[in-house]
Amino acid sequence: MIWAFFLYKKLTDLTISLEKISLLDFLGVEDQNTRELASAFPRARISSRGDVIHVKGNDEDLIKIQEVIGLMKEIYSNKGKVTRDDIKLILQIDSNISEYQIDDSDSEIIVHGNRGLVIRAKTQNQKNILKAIRTNDVVFAVGPAGTGKTYTAVALAVRALKNKEVKKIIFTRPAVEAGENLGFLPGDLKEKIDPYLRPIYDALEDMIPLEKLKFLQETKVIEIAPLAYMRGRTLNNAFIILDEAQNTTSMQIKMFLTRMGPSSKVIITGDKTQVDLPKKVKSGLLNAIEILKDIQGISFVELDGKDVLRHRIVKDILAAYEKHDELANYSVKTAIE
Repeated sequence: MIWAFFLYKKLTDLTISLEKISLLDFLGVEDQNTRELASAFPRARISSRGDVIHVKGNDEDLIKIQEVIGLMKEIYSNKGKVTRDDIKLILQIDSNISEYQIDDSDSEIIVHGNRGLVIRAKTQNQKNILKAIRTNDVVFAVGPAGTGKTYTAVALAVRALKNKEVKKIIFTRPAVEAGENLGFLPGDLKEKIDPYLRPIYDALEDMIPLEKLKFLQETKVIEIAPLAYMRGRTLNNAFIILDEAQNTTSMQIKMFLTRMGPSSKVIITGDKTQVDLPKKVKSGLLNAIEILKDIQGISFVELDGKDVLRHRIVKDILAAYEKHDELANYSVKTAIE
């Protein structure tokens, strides 16, 4: 009895108002959304009565449930209803709701995507990219695979377009990947290049309805092109992203940076550990970081393994490769000495 009483005393009540919200559209038919939420938090008691949700549970669960319902309200505000799929989307990352929430005073949603998807910066370094682009015209976001560099950059570009801060978005990448030769691929140049640009298409399709995205591409409001197509242009009133910049040469990245016109923003992303250039060719990204480090208006954000948001094993894979490279470098150095 004493143990049961102790547990009971640890439970806390939480009341959340749904005033001015359509209960049918928010809670679902026969409260199916409430039941979906309750199934994700079996230790808590969740019920709705009138325009109020009542929750009883431990402090940890209450914090997460409050965050989920807050995100449900954002989805409702964006599209007028909340579905079970929306709730599953919120809960999908290992049921760790806090990964969807920015916890500092500068927190903000980057952009609302399709199907009520709320796109936020999920790690401190992703937040640093947001802060950097506010006060700088050029931002280098450098880090390993899976850290959200490209996705965050695309979200910022879409937000700038939606807010009419720019008139167009331009995405570009060098056509160099893992030693493959474009000449051996089937189709015209666009068909050869498109597979390399797939990560950008995937991100855009999360953020813009497909029909609207097609229209924006057809009217050149959103342009996705190989880096070679940037030569000779001046890019005004645009948000420009150079992805996979580790595979540019020094001349290519210099050419790209000098395309920037008035009222434009540039984000350059890359992974210093995955350079696919010939061995004797120095990466333009590494060269640019060294040359431009002291220029006012250019900011550098370094992401690392802590920012990896893919499957948890990806962090272990990256750590194992880093350890292997360190040992290999040590062996070579020892052999030389």
